[in-house]
Amino acid sequence: MAEILLSLTIIGVVAAITLPSLTGNINERTWNTQKKALYARFSQAISLMPALNGYGVYANATSSASASAQDTAAETFVTEGLAKVLKINNICDSEHLADCGIPQKVYAINGSSAFSSSGFPTKLSEFNSTFTEVYVRSSDGQSFFNPQKDIDTKAAAFETVNGESIAVFYNPSCRVFPDTKGNYMVHPYMCANFVYDLNGAKGPNTMGKDIGFLTVLYPTDSVVVAPIPLPTDLSAGVEQYNAGAACVARDNETRLPNKEELISIFVNKTLIDPAANVEGAHWTSSVVSSQTAYYLNFIPGNMVNDNGVTNLRSRKLKVRCIKR
Repeated sequence: MAEILLSLTIIGVVAAITLPSLTGNINERTWNTQKKALYARFSQAISLMPALNGYGVYANATSSASASAQDTAAETFVTEGLAKVLKINNICDSEHLADCGIPQKVYAINGSSAFSSSGFPTKLSEFNSTFTEVYVRSSDGQSFFNPQKDIDTKAAAFETVNGESIAVFYNPSCRVFPDTKGNYMVHPYMCANFVYDLNGAKGPNTMGKDIGFLTVLYPTDSVVVAPIPLPTDLSAGVEQYNAGAACVARDNETRLPNKEELISIFVNKTLIDPAANVEGAHWTSSVVSSQTAYYLNFIPGNMVNDNGVTNLRSRKLKVRCIKR
């Protein structure tokens, strides 16, 4: 009897040690499968829409009708656009996001609280403070102009038939990225940004686990991206030539993001590191020529592919790797 009790005790101890790890691994695999399926459904749905801009656009921001059109732009986009190509169970306006299962408290990929005590953001500028007509950098007071007045719209939310809760931030006047060299604020090229919770209001409500994001860029021939970034940048600046290899050296399951994926990371930077807000210039894998590639300054949010520097790709900039 003593030997049986001892064996049961040992089995209990081993189970207590290994069960959380096994449960965690099962959850990770389940979430990864759900993410891939969600991305596939959204990619197909977006490809069926003739254009992503134009829902809730207003001409005169001073009129009450125009203000209402701005406030309801995201909701209009879902009801009149997305709902026609994607199966949706429930739609909620910015004042009732929780009714669609959007959690009030969300944790960033580094484990800290992503948003303030006021809860999940109800406007695009609350989600990312650079999405205003004029963004003023807090460190030095320098102003940066975003060439859109209708960019700061209110959020909406919906539930899918598969049980995901999804908040959407929408830009009704999104544009196609110019195919020329230059320095561009990236805000106008984001059409819609979706923050999803795979299991509704249930935990852990953490970015990289049950929480993630999808970003749609360009109104026609749209690009849908869903990068999963690592919690931190590489520890040192890297030349663009070596940035991809540096990601693999850190973790062979990661790679360097392209320009659309890095724009998505910029838009969702509060979900990655709310304190640092992911600052500095970061390389992309999008190459323009043998000497030039795209990089993105996370404050204020400008994409550069030519600044007059000979062999631009040899500059040492930050790198944020993403999972394959």
